[in-house]
Amino acid sequence: MENMQSAVDSLVHSSNTLFILLGAVMVLAMHAGFAFLEVGTVRQKNQVNALSKILSDFAVSTLAYFFIGYWISYGVTFLQPAAVLSADHGYSLVKFFFLLTFAAAIPAIISGGIAERARFVPQLCATVLIVAFIYPFFEGIVWNGNFGLQAWLQARFGAGFHDFAGSVVVHAMGGWLALAAVILLGPRNGRYREGRLVAFAPSSIPFLALGSWILIVGWFGFNVMSAQTLPGVSGLVAVNSLMAMVGGTVAALIVGRNDPGFLHNGPLAGLVAVCAGSDLMHPVGALATGAIAGALFVWCFTAAQVKWKIDDVLGVWPLHGLCGVWGGIACGIFGQDALGGLGGVSLTSQLVGTALGVIVALVGGFVVYGAIKAVLGLRLTQEEEYYGADLSIHKIGAVSQD
Repeated sequence: MENMQSAVDSLVHSSNTLFILLGAVMVLAMHAGFAFLEVGTVRQKNQVNALSKILSDFAVSTLAYFFIGYWISYGVTFLQPAAVLSADHGYSLVKFFFLLTFAAAIPAIISGGIAERARFVPQLCATVLIVAFIYPFFEGIVWNGNFGLQAWLQARFGAGFHDFAGSVVVHAMGGWLALAAVILLGPRNGRYREGRLVAFAPSSIPFLALGSWILIVGWFGFNVMSAQTLPGVSGLVAVNSLMAMVGGTVAALIVGRNDPGFLHNGPLAGLVAVCAGSDLMHPVGALATGAIAGALFVWCFTAAQVKWKIDDVLGVWPLHGLCGVWGGIACGIFGQDALGGLGGVSLTSQLVGTALGVIVALVGGFVVYGAIKAVLGLRLTQEEEYYGADLSIHKIGAVSQD
């Protein structure tokens, strides 16, 4: 019997390890989506820089999260013998890998907002500070119960702040951090002339579409495998993600009047919004959540660029920041059993947790990017920006005519 129980335990641990490893690999692949979405959106003279930023940011994010960030969030350190770390088929290590891919999404999101005029090394410095300290601080509060906020919300409102896959913890955090960086950087040269917006056309719609599709496919690992164990997996999460993606696509297609940029960001808006409540909502509620997010993205991207003169190149603040906020709130609405959800969620707790995420991101963003701007400088010179980040920083263009 003891041998039988040992075999069962080994099978459970190995299955869970493989399950979360597959999720980590799928979310890792999403970083290629971030890269090509940015490559296709920026002008050709900045394509190399877009690719270089995403990969470099992931590398320094890994170091920051491995040595500092994960310890702040979960109180776990990896400075132990390999024999200890490899217990239970190394599940704890693979869990770190999975959560790292979430943490590294923060600088990947920011990268799209500050594209075409941000300096390379100062952004890497910001990535280290954000992934080591700011993101883990809020992640630990929500997903590890640090500082007692979740316990207080549970006692006061009957439910803690629910964010199953990171509408607020990951996406809103990244979007509002990006807003601070974009404001401190200012608009690209020539973007506004005599107070009017000047259109900068995307360099490659096919690359933009490729990036969108990579993100869409990887997102099912992002959401479904947030269960983190095989027994916790649910087809409800998968179908809710699908319906939200479709809702965002159709809404962006209609509201955006067939614009391919809006069309290919619409599904991402829906997926951002459904992350928080994908394990609770009815599929019809997920569809509504995604549709509202798709329309919200188009309206707010247009308003930010035209009315508010916020030069957010990929629209990461509307896409991740605002749609992430909507996702946190939508979880508290469509997760209620009265609307076909599974219940166990409080709208008040959702509002409190979402607001806290926005505050932490905005304050952290202005502190980090403000300090770096004062010490190192954030922006390329006017001449460097004119020639493009590819030649100015990397000394090579994206294509050769030879």
